Amino acid sequence: MTPAPSAVRSSRSALPTLRQAAIVTAATLLLSWLLHALTSTPFATVFGRVGFVGGCLLMAYSAAGKWHPRWLAPGAARLFAIVLMAPLASLATAVLSQGGNVLAYLHKTETLIGHILMVILALVFGLLFSLLAMRNERRANERADRLQAELERNTLERELLDARMRLLQAQIEPHFLFNTLANVEALVAAGSSNAGPVLRHLIAYLRAAMPRLGDADATLETELQLVRNYLELMRLRMPDRLQFTVAELPALAQLRFPAMALLTLVENAVRHGIDPSVDGGHIEVGGQRDPADGKALLWVSDSGMGMSETAQPGTGLSNLRTRLQAFYGGDAHIELHEQAPHGLRVELHFYPEPKP
Repeated sequence: MTPAPSAVRSSRSALPTLRQAAIVTAATLLLSWLLHALTSTPFATVFGRVGFVGGCLLMAYSAAGKWHPRWLAPGAARLFAIVLMAPLASLATAVLSQGGNVLAYLHKTETLIGHILMVILALVFGLLFSLLAMRNERRANERADRLQAELERNTLERELLDARMRLLQAQIEPHFLFNTLANVEALVAAGSSNAGPVLRHLIAYLRAAMPRLGDADATLETELQLVRNYLELMRLRMPDRLQFTVAELPALAQLRFPAMALLTLVENAVRHGIDPSVDGGHIEVGGQRDPADGKALLWVSDSGMGMSETAQPGTGLSNLRTRLQAFYGGDAHIELHEQAPHGLRVELHFYPEPKP
């Protein structure tokens, strides 16, 4: 589980980061060189005192961010720690350098002025660097919050899409089973001598097809094989009225494809195009990909009854359109064209990959 940004910030160490230590070290070197040039005090002495004060201020800043009273905000606690630590650290440098003679050392006007100057510089630079560090930290936290919010939004969108796809798939499976059972009923009602063999083929077909219905990794190749099996079965039922061709599409064979999308169109062609026609007809399943822009086109055409003027788009086509757009994006769409002299051609247009 990814921790929330607030949880990450609450686990911050009381020690300064390497970046903060590097910035304070660079500032200490620059300030020590400047004081050495202005006062002629040996560089090592100045660097020791400034470095000690800078280190104390940095530790106070970090510790106050980690351990601060509940009634005091972290930022205010850090600034308060700097104001408190600046004179204490400066006094400590005097004690460490003078030992028991610190009072006599500070009694001199020149050294007292130097000590006061050290306190002022510690306050000015300590507060300035603290404000800059807190501003950078606030921006980093805001950026982390935005990234976390975007991650959560993407996760929710992906989960919503998955749930939508599962719902659509759940709608397809009963539709497919009802149509298949209707075919069985038609065979029994006709009393044909072929009813037994056709029923056995139907059972074998269902046994092979059912595991693929919910297959999220289905390809166009498996879909075309499913369509061939289905049409072979339908030809057994009406051998004198149904002919079909299903193209080989090697260039698109491994393309991820929503399971049963083409089969839905073929079922419609059989049920609404070939079955009602006394003369039957021919069903063609084909496809191609435009090498220029990569756009894919798949079609199912039949020479059956064609599209009735009173016919309305059914749940199957609406479901298929939604699944295509969920799979391939909003550009995916379905087109229906009347065939001459009669029949219907249904086309699926989509980009298998995002458009360049």
